[in-house]
Amino acid sequence: MHPDSSKFCSIPVNRWAGEEEEKPTTPADYFAVREADAEKELEEQGPSCAWRPEQYHKSPQQLWETVRSEATADSLAEPALASFLYSTILGHSSLEQSICFLLANKLASSTLLSTQLMELFTSVLKSEPGLAEDMLCDMLAVFDRDPACDKYCQCLLYFKGFHAIQAHRIAHWLWTHGRQTLAMALQSRISDIFHVDIHPGARIGRGVMFDHATGIVIGETAVIGDNCSILHHVTLGGSGTGTGDRHPKIGNGVLIGAGVVVLGNVKIGDGSKIGAGSVVLTSVPPHSTAVGVPVRLLKRKDTSPTDPFVDPALEMDQISFIEDWSDYII
Repeated sequence: MHPDSSKFCSIPVNRWAGEEEEKPTTPADYFAVREADAEKELEEQGPSCAWRPEQYHKSPQQLWETVRSEATADSLAEPALASFLYSTILGHSSLEQSICFLLANKLASSTLLSTQLMELFTSVLKSEPGLAEDMLCDMLAVFDRDPACDKYCQCLLYFKGFHAIQAHRIAHWLWTHGRQTLAMALQSRISDIFHVDIHPGARIGRGVMFDHATGIVIGETAVIGDNCSILHHVTLGGSGTGTGDRHPKIGNGVLIGAGVVVLGNVKIGDGSKIGAGSVVLTSVPPHSTAVGVPVRLLKRKDTSPTDPFVDPALEMDQISFIEDWSDYII
């Protein structure tokens, strides 16, 4: 991995290594610890920092209760879906169990049964409770950013970009815990079912949204930071047949438009926006807008107290540079 890649992804590494610290054991505990860490990072670094819960965000328990309420209302409004909603949501005791059930049934095959996958996914989440928090953060991100998402249960049930990320998180855990064969088998099913091809070695932060998701390809040594939004047909690929650290590093708060190709071990800085259809072969500075084939940088948008910077990934505005940015600088 690139020596500087850790700053592009806030996934904690040995966060609780010290003997004086007690490792959280539940998703709610992880949620609280990450909130404290993110507030510290925000104070130190400014905009485009690690994911953090906003004041309006629901707690894990509140979110699960809301999802259940939505599913109950939908089952009453559409009786034909009552059995489906019970088996996927109402019959489970937690959000992570519901996600495990959904993924297991979507990714199952005649030779890899849903019951086997359900047992596998449940055991992985039990071994790494932080994965459940990652899933919650991603669901909050989709609800916040996607105008097509009217209910939390819609993201949970129907959005394959969300499904692909959560399945990848499990595959990545397997990959990093010496179970590469099973990780590759799971990655293959994810690609077959969701049409999203993510190498299980790739690292993805939290609060990430794949909008539409079809055709997304992410290579083995790629890193995606927190709060990123990536649209369909995006490639984060290598630049040849070489091995080693060869894939892009995407910072926090980055928006990557549809059809973008980023090749090689280049960095897309925090809070940057890559216009749809662009080809990126060189690094892009933080808080920049880059468009074209190959990309050219437009004037950077400065931040000030009177005009606070908002990460492009949160705004999801893919054409604002047409009016707000007028001149090429490279």
